[in-house]
Formats: sequence, C-alpha cells, structure tokens
Amino acid sequence: MQDAALFPTVKASGSESSSRTPAALSATGQPLVSHTYSATLGFSAYELDLFGRVRSLNTQALEQVLSTVEVRRSSQISLIAEVATAYLTMAADQDLLKLAQDTLSSQSDTYRLNQRSYELGAASKLTLRQSQTSVDSARVDVERYTAQVAQDRNALVLLVGAEVPAELLPRSLPDSSAAAGSLLATIPPGLTSDLLQRRPDILQAEHDLKAANANIGAARAAFFPSISLTASAGTSSASLAGLFKGGSGVWNFGPQISLPIFDGGANRANLDIANTSRDIAVAQYEKAIQTAFREVSDALAQRSTLGRQLEAQQSLVDATADSYQLATARFKRGVDSYLTVLDSQRSLYTAQQNRINTRLSRFTNLVTFYKTLGGGWAETTGTPAAAARSASGA
Repeated sequence: MQDAALFPTVKASGSESSSRTPAALSATGQPLVSHTYSATLGFSAYELDLFGRVRSLNTQALEQVLSTVEVRRSSQISLIAEVATAYLTMAADQDLLKLAQDTLSSQSDTYRLNQRSYELGAASKLTLRQSQTSVDSARVDVERYTAQVAQDRNALVLLVGAEVPAELLPRSLPDSSAAAGSLLATIPPGLTSDLLQRRPDILQAEHDLKAANANIGAARAAFFPSISLTASAGTSSASLAGLFKGGSGVWNFGPQISLPIFDGGANRANLDIANTSRDIAVAQYEKAIQTAFREVSDALAQRSTLGRQLEAQQSLVDATADSYQLATARFKRGVDSYLTVLDSQRSLYTAQQNRINTRLSRFTNLVTFYKTLGGGWAETTGTPAAAARSASGA
C-alpha cells in the first residue's frame, strides 16, 4: 500500500455547471443562462522523492508487514508444539492409568489370597491390613489418572478447536524405535546453526530492526525540502458539442516546494526518537539470537542425557521387579514379613511410573527441538516472510 506513494495518482474527471444571471445584472438587460462543460486528466500533490523520504517509508511499511508475518508463524509453531505436547501427555497418562489398573488388579488378587489365609489363621491381621493399603492406594491412582486422561482430552480439544475422533486419540506412548519414528521424526546428526536463522522470533527482530533503520531515513529526509507537483490537462467549453473541438484545450501545472525553517525542534526530536528506536531494535535482535542459542543448548543438554536416563530407569525397573518377586517368594516361605513385599511392590510401581515419565520427556524433547529450531530441522528453501518480500518486488 505504501508503494503507491512512489507514483502519481492519475485521475480523470468530467463536470458540467450551469448558472443564471438575472436581467438586473446582465449586460444585455436580459436574463442569461450559461453552461460550462469540462473534461480533465491529471494528478495532484505528487511528491518528488528526491531525498528518499517516501522510499524509506515504503521500506519501513514492508518490514513491518514481514514482521507481522513472522509473528503469525511463531503462533503457528507454538500451537503445533502445544498440540504435540498435549497429545504425548495424554498418551503418557494413558500408560499411567493402565499401570494403575494392572497394579489394582494384581493387588486385589493378593488381598484376596491374604484374606483367605487370614480366615484360615495362616496370616495375621496386620498382613491383611497392609495388603489392603496397596489395594486402596492403587484404587486412588486409577481414579486420579482417569480424571487426568479426561482433562488431557479436554485440553487437546481446546487446542485443536474441534472434537477429536476417538480413533485419533493416543492409547499409549510407542515402545519401539520404529513406532516412535512414525510418531515423531528423529533428529539427524550434523545440524548447523544456520537453522536458527529461520526462527520466527529472530526474523521478526530482524525485520523490526530494518524498519527502524528505514524510519531513520524518513526522519532525516524531513530536514530537506519537499517538492510536490500538481498538473492537469483537458478541454473546456460552453457547449457540450464543442467540448472536443479545436481551441477548447485547458491545462494547469503547479509545482510547490516546502522548506522547513523552524518547527520548534520537532524534526530533531523525531530523528532522536528514530535513532533510539533503532538502538532498542538492535538490542532486541541480539537478545533474540542469544535466546535462540540458549534454548537449543538446553534442549541438546537434555537430549544427551535422556537416553542414558531411560536405560538406567529400565534397569531399575528390572531390578525392582526381581526384588519384588524374591520378596514375595520369601514371604510365602515365611522368611520375611509382608512389609518387605509391600516395600518392594511400591518401589516397583514407582520405578514403572518414572520410566513412563522419562519416556514422555524424551518425546517432548523432540517437540522442544521442533519449536526451538523454528519449525523443525528439515532444510527449506525460504521463509514465508522471504516469499512475501519477493512478491512485493522489494
């Protein structure tokens, strides 16, 4: 839109006017009716951009549009990341719910056996009550995770903006690497820092900086003369039939120059403001770059340990599972009390929960990478802002 100021606005116009002069004012002593017809083509107040004011304003407007494009792209990337995180969180909570249900079923079976042993006098009431605490604890977790899964679904519906079909909802986190690869792309080795150049926050700060620089050019141009032109050409006649006959041509040409002499310091203040805005934009651009490197470094640091964390957690689950089986066997032989079994079962349950949470962290780390790299790590040929700049002819 600002581009239009670089060219004159040419308009065509036609008019007709009629007037009546009363007899008392007429030179002939008779009432006189006169008509005037005209047709013109021309432009008015076209500024000759000798000092670059209009071009600077045009550049500023373009950079502001491109900055807005990056703001929109940033919102899109954030929304995609939020949807992915909500989806993965629901999948993990489904796993936690299934674990709680399996634990409840297992502990219920154990409770019934202990109750039967108690009735036969082979188990104490303490053992029965300790077994009941495991059942009640698992029942509490089942209800808690059932509510959490429902809340996760509501959050997903809110983000998507529509009801999600049941067949698209997650059932659990994928176990194998192949299944994980079908859910989220893996990060290839050898990624370069050039990927950060397409982050929308960096591009937005870059466009804001360019707009601020252009604004300085416009503020400086205000110190120089402004030259504008008004011109028109056409025909004028007292009769419609003679409008396009020879000798009826009219024209008008009016150049105008305006030179600032005294403005109370307004132009100087505007230039100072423009320079200050440029300095702020530079600081924001530097901050955006520093933030990008920090976020990527944080994601890399987490990613480098999550694999080892998951291996250690799996080893812990295996060890606590063996410990639980041994404690159960020793309890059945009367070597240990049921409290040892209860402690082993709780350790196994906690280790299994932590394994699910670690796997969730590993997946959400990929989502974090997608967001911190400005929409993924696949090479692209350009950004939406660059396409907009190309389309504008800048």
